[in-house]
Amino acid sequence: MHQVSLRNSRSARDDRQWIESVFGDYLADLAPAATGLFPALGEVGHRAPDQLLRWFSDIRAQILTILYGEERAGFAMVHRPSAAEYSMAEFFIARPWRRLGIGAQAVRLIFDRFAGQWLITEHLSNATAVEFWRGVVARYTAGQYEERIVNGEVHQRFETGPRRR
Repeated sequence: MHQVSLRNSRSARDDRQWIESVFGDYLADLAPAATGLFPALGEVGHRAPDQLLRWFSDIRAQILTILYGEERAGFAMVHRPSAAEYSMAEFFIARPWRRLGIGAQAVRLIFDRFAGQWLITEHLSNATAVEFWRGVVARYTAGQYEERIVNGEVHQRFETGPRRR
């Protein structure tokens, strides 16, 4: 069995190119949620390379490539909106790698790496995302998290780190 690991996407140009190559799939996964918040990039004057440029130039964001063995399986963006909190700004597992536990393993590695206060947000209408994050957060925190529904979004707040594990 292969091991799941994380790599800083800024340090590998090929990772950035791979993320750009699966960006359309990422957006397609968001579309079924019918949130109206993720229109086609062209409709709002953005192109995928422009969006990725914003991601990679944000100094408060860590862009990570999720690896399964040596294969790229997904990506994540951990954002730090303040010194006191992290958020999972973006998270994606490519279709061939889904339902193998890779996403859950990657999330555990991310939570372990970035210890502190966390906020995870999903759109209530995206049932798949809500189910995934509720399960992962509940297992990681042994049920010690707060969940609220705010303006059609599910928010999970919790703390990671040595004190929590």
